[in-house]
Amino acid sequence: MTDKSLHLAVALDGLGWHPAAWRLSRADATAPLTARYWNALAGEAEHGALDLLTIEDSLDLQTSRPDGPDDRTDQLRGRLDAVQVAARLAPLTRHIGLIPTTSTTHTEPFHVSTAIATLDHVSGGRAGWRPRVSARRAEAGHFGRRDIPPLDPTRLDEPEVVRLVGDLIAEAGDAVEVVRRLWDSWQDDAVIRDVPTGRFVDRERLHYVDFTGPWFSVRGPSIVPRSPQGQPVVAALAHAAVTYAFAARHADVVFVTPTDAGHAAAIVAEVRAAEETVGRSEGRLRVLADLVVLLDDTSALARHRGARLDELHGAEFTSDAAVFAGTPGQLAELLAEWHRAGVDGFRLRPAVLPDDLTAVTRAVVPALRDRGLFRAGYPAGSLRDLLGLPRPASRYAVAATA
Repeated sequence: MTDKSLHLAVALDGLGWHPAAWRLSRADATAPLTARYWNALAGEAEHGALDLLTIEDSLDLQTSRPDGPDDRTDQLRGRLDAVQVAARLAPLTRHIGLIPTTSTTHTEPFHVSTAIATLDHVSGGRAGWRPRVSARRAEAGHFGRRDIPPLDPTRLDEPEVVRLVGDLIAEAGDAVEVVRRLWDSWQDDAVIRDVPTGRFVDRERLHYVDFTGPWFSVRGPSIVPRSPQGQPVVAALAHAAVTYAFAARHADVVFVTPTDAGHAAAIVAEVRAAEETVGRSEGRLRVLADLVVLLDDTSALARHRGARLDELHGAEFTSDAAVFAGTPGQLAELLAEWHRAGVDGFRLRPAVLPDDLTAVTRAVVPALRDRGLFRAGYPAGSLRDLLGLPRPASRYAVAATA
């Protein structure tokens, strides 16, 4: 990959990111509950040589409200477990990275560590993980172990809300730290399979992680041997300073949400400053800009399709990420402009699946290649290799050597 090349990912969620996507999608409304659908999406993404795909997940039903279920019956509801979907895709793909989402608020890090390490083994080194906090009271209600007050989006600056969000992010940081320690708890050469002596593992190369914090106390070691990447790729979605700092401390890839090229440059500068503040020394973050995309042969057709979706939805669609409606060529020009502003690549959110994903792989990718901005095919190696990230050594092996 040249210095000018960008990374390209796709975010998969249901039948698309627009809430009325199921009304216009070429896929059947029940398709997201089938393996065939996810296999087809992953195959299409790999056909376009995309770096990775992410799979959205949450612990409550999709909703249009800030918290709790709504009363709408005209939108897609229900989803499959993201980690299990990724595990299903692993043997059916060969190159693309697979990054499912899980909650750090209600999921034990030991279970997450074993699931993602297993995914890395079965995919041959293509696994990643996107941790997310669960700030909704409705999600907490499924577990009964804590009470999270309802969050009012208009009162996010109030001290008690800032404190709650800060605690959830700090807990997420501890969860990632535990998971990473567990991934390191087996040295690469811990499995020796010495038949003459009858030793399958060298016990000196397995390590207790001995983590104790406000939210977790984990002894270790993991039950899963060290995976092909050593540490699967950790990705975070970030919108503000506190989450940029989280990504700088704990992630390998950060998804950001600029509105234009100038904003993209400002966000990249803020992310790099956060890396310096936390003293990051091993591999800089890969910064990928998120963008909802709605593509068609002409700008007018794209806008018309967007207007039709909004009409079916009953309101104008808004998102945490910018929304682009236009032609594949116009999108390629916008990506090139934002790439020049400093982002390493993009995570595109198709408004309608599979339609807008196909437009990305069959039209946007060739347009980027024509501009010398995207590779033709996959190089050999792991997801870390594809992203230009180093393979970290086990911290416990390093400590033992020291």
